[in-house]
Amino acid sequence: MTTDAPHAGDKAEPGPVSRSRACYDAAPFLSLKHTTYFSVYDQLFSRFIGKSPVIVEVGVLNGGSLFMWREFFGPDARIIGVDLNPDATWLGDEGFEIHIGDQSDPSFWEGFFRQVGDVDILLDDGGHTYPQQIVTAASALDHIRNDGLLVVEDTHTSYMTEFGGPSDNSFVSWALNLVHGVNHRFFAFVEDHDPELRVWSVQFFESIVAFHVDRPLATVVSHSTMNNGEGRDAKDFRYHSENTMTDNELRIYFKH
Repeated sequence: MTTDAPHAGDKAEPGPVSRSRACYDAAPFLSLKHTTYFSVYDQLFSRFIGKSPVIVEVGVLNGGSLFMWREFFGPDARIIGVDLNPDATWLGDEGFEIHIGDQSDPSFWEGFFRQVGDVDILLDDGGHTYPQQIVTAASALDHIRNDGLLVVEDTHTSYMTEFGGPSDNSFVSWALNLVHGVNHRFFAFVEDHDPELRVWSVQFFESIVAFHVDRPLATVVSHSTMNNGEGRDAKDFRYHSENTMTDNELRIYFKH
C-alpha cells in the first residue's frame, strides 16, 4: 500500500531494471510502490535470496506484493501476510500464510508471534498511521532474528498534515528516539539511560526506515581502548580554532 497512486504519464526510471522491480512488474495482481523503493529493497534484501527466509509483510489485500516477494526470495521463502481486511484471506489459496488483525493492537502481535515464531524480515506497508507504525515496530523488534530487518515504508506520512504531522509522536520521531537508545550504549551514558540492545544500526532512506537487528553486536560493551603504537605526545587542538561560532550561526547549516 502507498499513499499515492501512480501519475498518468510517469516515465520509467533510468538504468537497468532491478531484481525487485522486475519481480514487482511480473506480479499477477496489483501492488503500488514508489520508484525510489526498489533500490532500497535490492540493497537490504538481496542477501536473503535463496536462503529460505521468513518474511512478514503488513498490508497485502490486493496480493501483488506477496507474489513479488515469492519471486524475489525464491520458492522456499516462508511468506506471511497481515491485513486488517478479512477479504485478504483469499491469498491463503495461493500458498501464503495470512493473518487478519489490527496492527495497532499489541495483543494481536503477541498472538501472532506466539503462533508464527521469530522472523527474518518484517516489512510494514500497512495503514501508515503513527499508532499502526509504532506499535507494529515496537511489537516486532523482540521477534526479529539476529541479522534480520524491520523495515517500515511510506514514512513520509510523518510529515503529512492529514496524518497529524509533523509531530513529536510521528513514526520518524519514534525512530529518532530509538537512535538515541543506540547512542546511549556509549560507555559514558549507559548507566544513566536505557540503551537499545536489539537494534545495531538504523538506516534512513527517502520514505523508508530500516532497523538492523543484531543483539550480539548491539550488546558489545563500549569502552575506550588504546593500541601499542608509539606515541608522539600529541596535543589536543580541538579548541584552538579561532573560528568560533554561536548557536545561531551554526543553525544556518540546519536546512531541513
